[in-house]
Amino acid sequence: MAAKIKKGDLVQVITGAKAERGGDRGKQGKVLRVFTDTNRVLVEGINRVTKHTRVGQSQRGTKTGGIEVVEAPIHISNVALVDPSTKKPTRVGFRLDTVEKNGVKKTVRVRVSKSSGKDI
Repeated sequence: MAAKIKKGDLVQVITGAKAERGGDRGKQGKVLRVFTDTNRVLVEGINRVTKHTRVGQSQRGTKTGGIEVVEAPIHISNVALVDPSTKKPTRVGFRLDTVEKNGVKKTVRVRVSKSSGKDI
């Protein structure tokens, strides 16, 4: 089955606390990675958490570790794909197209915005 959200897509968070209350709802970001086994996505600038790493030393003697702020995965049902033409979140549908390449006809699934009907 073809995925509705892929790496590089622009998505918007549709659940959780609003931005003025410290949450991420309404924020948009680019998908960095998709975890298909757990149905989660890693979105740039969304769901940032503080991670404490043990302080150590590298080969050259510089200190490593401390407190880092990194993105954590968010469930794929909590984000919606952003329609490139309207810049608003939309649902995703599929359309079958036939493409001819080197004299061979092939059926391809194309992602389509449900709100505007345009290709994504």
